Amino acid sequence: MIKLVAIDVDDTLLTSQGTLLESTKQAVKQACQMGIKIVLCTGRPLVGVQGFLQELQLQQADQYAITFNGAVIQATAGQVLTQQGLTRKTYEQVDAYAKQNQLAYNVLDADGAIYTSNRNVNWVTVVQAWENQAGVLIREPQEVDVQIPMIKAVFVGEKGELDQQEAAVQQQFGQANYVVRAADNFLEMMHADINKGVAVQALAEHLRIDSQDILVLGDEQNDLPMFEVAGTSVAMGNGSSVAKQAADYTTASNDEDGIMEAFQKFIFRK
Repeated sequence: MIKLVAIDVDDTLLTSQGTLLESTKQAVKQACQMGIKIVLCTGRPLVGVQGFLQELQLQQADQYAITFNGAVIQATAGQVLTQQGLTRKTYEQVDAYAKQNQLAYNVLDADGAIYTSNRNVNWVTVVQAWENQAGVLIREPQEVDVQIPMIKAVFVGEKGELDQQEAAVQQQFGQANYVVRAADNFLEMMHADINKGVAVQALAEHLRIDSQDILVLGDEQNDLPMFEVAGTSVAMGNGSSVAKQAADYTTASNDEDGIMEAFQKFIFRK
């Protein structure tokens, strides 16, 4: 029996236009009425999904979200259960590496504010700021208060550029950090001990839910860790080949009622 559903946000919960299908809203509403926990599991900060939580009526004190690719677990009302960010040394190393290799990058604090030393701010960073309802603060690391924890770092740019840089970034930072290609334009880095799977498992334990009673839905490499810890994993029809190969089932795309199809198969049993 499914008791918790963890859903990736971009290109899974949301359509290619960044909106919620009516069928998705209905599926979530019906599942909530059955007492099932619906947990948005995203690389975004909480502020970046608040509008969708409101549309889905998931803002109660007993509802939860996993944000920053698992670095933060919190109630949708804001209370933080766990938080694990980058060290200051890592932040400084990322900044130095980006400058040396002429890469665009940014780091995010716990509130979703975006910091970068790039004077010519990359368009992907601008889109991030818009999605997260946050400004872009152009700062050198030494200009940022050491008391402000940075939760994750993101190398951004065109797909081809990141394709060329990904292996080198993994080699430079991958042993001491969790580095993952979250999407074509995002190569993200978090604390080594966290990912979406670790966070889903930790939240399930907090709620006393067995892993076999967890359904997860995603589309990309950063969703694979939660595929590994759940009883049932579903890839979106628009997902990457890697996600589809790792999943138990592939549903329709995010533009074609994929969420509802998966809920009908594994929760509503239609």
